[in-house]
Amino acid sequence: MKKISIILSFLLISLVSCEEKATNVQVVSYEEMETYLDLEDIQLVDVRTPKEYKEGHINQAQNIDFFSPTFDQDIQKLDKDKPVMVYCQMGGRSAKCAEKMKELGFVKIYDFKGGYSKWKSQEQAK
Repeated sequence: MKKISIILSFLLISLVSCEEKATNVQVVSYEEMETYLDLEDIQLVDVRTPKEYKEGHINQAQNIDFFSPTFDQDIQKLDKDKPVMVYCQMGGRSAKCAEKMKELGFVKIYDFKGGYSKWKSQEQAK
């Protein structure tokens, strides 16, 4: 019985020490987004096309086109240890981008629910 306890303890320690740090994608509302944008170290990324970006974007956002053939290389130029906020037009591309970033090892990822459409309508309502 004592051997079994020792073996189980060893296996449990091995599993815990090999466990990777879990990265969660947090979907955020307009109000939460405003709060997060006040943080100095957040990286804001617009994953729409350059044409969409030129037609309007959130201040301080950098454009990394999700459909670009160099998307994987471009997104890896960001600092993986700093929080990243992604958005697109309505939320579809940013969700896919967030999952991709999770696979690439980004530590903290925020996905703006509703995208630029939501942002624009909320800003106009002010």
